[in-house]
This record gives sequence, C-alpha cells and structure tokens, in this order.
Amino acid sequence: MKTVLLVDDSRTVQVAARLMLTGYRVITASDGEEGVQKAVAERPDLILLDVVMPRLDGFAALQQLRAHEALRAVPILMLSTRGEPENIERGYSSGCTEYLTKPLDGAELLARVRDFIGT
Repeated sequence: MKTVLLVDDSRTVQVAARLMLTGYRVITASDGEEGVQKAVAERPDLILLDVVMPRLDGFAALQQLRAHEALRAVPILMLSTRGEPENIERGYSSGCTEYLTKPLDGAELLARVRDFIGT
C-alpha cells in the first residue's frame, strides 16, 4: 500500500483527507518540523503539505524536504488557502510538484494523488 504523508495543523483537514484517500496509508504531522521528521523516517510515496502552520511553515518545510537526497524525487503537493499568485510561485520555486488551493475537493485530491503515485 502506498503511503501519503499529510502535514497540516488542522485536525479537520487531517480527518477529511483520511476519508478522501481510502486505499492509501495516510500518516499525519501537525506542523512543518514534525512533517520533515516523519518524511525522513517514513519515506512516503507522496507528501501533502500545508503552507500556514506553526513552528515551521510549509515553504520552509519544503526546502528542508528537498534538501534530503532520499526525498528529492517524492512528489510534494502544497495545499493552502493562500491562492495568491506570489504564494503559488513561491511554492513552485521552492520545489513543490503541484500547488492546490483549499477548500479541497475530494475527487480532485484523489485524482491528483493517483496521477502521481497510482493506486
């Protein structure tokens, strides 16, 4: 079973994503710092990364994730309520694979995950 790491400080988003991503092993982290630690330890097949989080925001976490050799090829989809062009550009320039805006549509999220890692 493929593993998806969801890094988001919202328990609501964590629960909703688990429901949307049936068929995948979903592990969660509540901030960027914990997310980087879990990604290094777990080596997920895909990472869903929120932007606005405590301790370490998504952009900083993304840069740390991309600095790890073993995680460079892992697709990272940024999820954010911040859909302004400058934030989207910052996500891509920091190394994200895809930038999606919240609220998330379950079918769209599942389709994007399948596009990157299959079922």
